[in-house]
Amino acid sequence: MTATPPGSLSTAIRHVAGIDIGTNSIHLLIAAVDPELRSFSVLLTEKSTTRLGERDPDSGDLSPEAIERAFITLRHCRELAASHGVEPGDVVTAATSAVREAPNGREFLQSIQERIGLEVDLVSGPEEARLIYLGVLSGMAFGEQPHLILDIGGGSTELILADGRDARALTSTRVGAVRLQRDFIADDPLPPKRVQFLRAFIQGSLEPAVQKVRQRLNPGELPVLVGTSGTAMAIAAMAAAEDPRPPLRMQGYRVSRERLNQLVSRLLSMTPEQRRALPSLNERRAEIIVPGALILQTAMAMLGAQELVISERALREGLIVDWMLRNDLIVDRFAFQSSIRMRTVLHQAQRYGVDPARAERVAAFALSFYSQTHGLLHEDGGAGRQLLWAAAMLHSCGQHINSGAYHKHSWYLIRHGELLGYSDTEQLMVAAIARYHRRSLPKKRHEAWQLIEGRDQRRTVATMALLLRLAAALDRRPQASVAGIQVRPDGEGGLSIRLEPMAADLDLSLERWSLQACAAAVREAAGVEIRVAEPALPLRSSPS
Repeated sequence: MTATPPGSLSTAIRHVAGIDIGTNSIHLLIAAVDPELRSFSVLLTEKSTTRLGERDPDSGDLSPEAIERAFITLRHCRELAASHGVEPGDVVTAATSAVREAPNGREFLQSIQERIGLEVDLVSGPEEARLIYLGVLSGMAFGEQPHLILDIGGGSTELILADGRDARALTSTRVGAVRLQRDFIADDPLPPKRVQFLRAFIQGSLEPAVQKVRQRLNPGELPVLVGTSGTAMAIAAMAAAEDPRPPLRMQGYRVSRERLNQLVSRLLSMTPEQRRALPSLNERRAEIIVPGALILQTAMAMLGAQELVISERALREGLIVDWMLRNDLIVDRFAFQSSIRMRTVLHQAQRYGVDPARAERVAAFALSFYSQTHGLLHEDGGAGRQLLWAAAMLHSCGQHINSGAYHKHSWYLIRHGELLGYSDTEQLMVAAIARYHRRSLPKKRHEAWQLIEGRDQRRTVATMALLLRLAAALDRRPQASVAGIQVRPDGEGGLSIRLEPMAADLDLSLERWSLQACAAAVREAAGVEIRVAEPALPLRSSPS
């Protein structure tokens, strides 16, 4: 198995912008698309609350005030995209619930094209669900387990059932946070009878969608519930604000149903002023968080879900993936999904100027040590292997800042970077493995160690960091020098490591010396003595 595919770090980048014209907000995303990796990284995101859903109560038209807010925002989006080198033809724009339902919606879209020069697709409910699915797919590994994606917007709620091969059900229901606020909420805080009515109304509205996804589940399947967009993100932010160590990002953050019920009860008891005072809610979100939270709570109860996993990616990222599909940059969206972890690591390596050939060699050595030292230096069941590969590919990224204590800079860059497909805990582990591949072993006072909370996670970090330390010790020259590694028990409870040179006349004394210098750390961390043997006959094993 090779560490990365040939030609993996590309420079032929194309900038693309996605604009989501929603019921509550207009979202802009500018992405750098790599045609060779067939992937993208996010350069910029912006959101402006335009409230297109506040339509004329008599005619249902988009109001002149909302239209003007949208025009101002869309001009800003167009100018930002142009300033990032996005060609006019590479701006993809979609309008959803509020525009497709308004009698003057198509007139509004025509005005956007005439006055701003943006061509907007008016997407249907199922198409909106498909784009959300593609967005989540671009940043979350589904594996073999089915996932239910719940996206609560201003005017509609999308519920999608998907697995690692296909989207089984794409549903869209005309119930959303802005719609409920506009149509049913006059008193705030809500009287108990109005809360009861809203829950019954939401349940009745969502029932067909819930029934559809239930019918598409196979017997015994327990899907993961994924929450995206404003309401889910706001609830997660409220929950995270109460954590002892709030995460840096919401991707992969988990909210239990019990925690959600507590937050909803708290929100229902608060006045608008009290909600606006919450640091985790912005003022406009505070106005519609109660109906949004009731939709989320009711949906979780109907689905029997005990936990919600947050995805920061949704429709606007889906627009970028869809653009890539239409431009033949992704032939198979499921193959695209299956390699999320690899592609996001390569993007980060490219971003920080990592030498690809040297990183791939270190990763190959690390995986070879992993395979040959199972039961000798580690007892990992497989979960640590991908973390080790990622840390090996990124271990030197800190040299982008300073070559002195670069392992500490590597920890910071990985910790604060975007590793899609990795949970927050896994990202912390990758960063810590890179942090401890040289110099001191983990210490209680180190922030990198304190952030790894579980005993099993700390064990994985410590052992994988040892393997990376050994692998990085072989990276002493710009050009490849070591062709293979052979690790064997020495009969005395220790390990004998023998290196195979790339050429018969190549002296590996530098690499042997560097490897032997790791002996003290291995002895202290694992209680194992290592001895670097002299070259012998050509070896059969090679990095894999």
